[in-house]
Amino acid sequence: MNTVKHKDHDTLSIAENYYQSMLQEDFDRMASYLNPNVHFIGPLAEVQGADSVVSAAKNLCKTLINIKIRSRFSSENQVMLAYDFIFPAPIGCLRAAVLMEFTHRLISKIELFFDSKPLEAISGEIFLEK
Repeated sequence: MNTVKHKDHDTLSIAENYYQSMLQEDFDRMASYLNPNVHFIGPLAEVQGADSVVSAAKNLCKTLINIKIRSRFSSENQVMLAYDFIFPAPIGCLRAAVLMEFTHRLISKIELFFDSKPLEAISGEIFLEK
């Protein structure tokens, strides 16, 4: 059951708060923005469920330094962000975009776009098989 109250129910703010929570490693707060059945599609993996998405985020944050959102757009139940993942060398700056869909003000789909080549060496550490 999702009991966390969000200050701003605007989907664009929710998307930004989701990534801010990830950076702060506040994974309970991050999970509060997710539909329990969220569908994640990315270059390295496709997973279903909030627990799987949060688990991958925890693993990603072991190497992630920052996320710099460069541009943001929203329309009805969708948000599109262009941002930079900042990692230590040799990865450095990884440009990315995400398309998020919302159902009842919760993120129900995350479709992430980026060149996966720089992360291929650590992809097994991010998306662990259960």
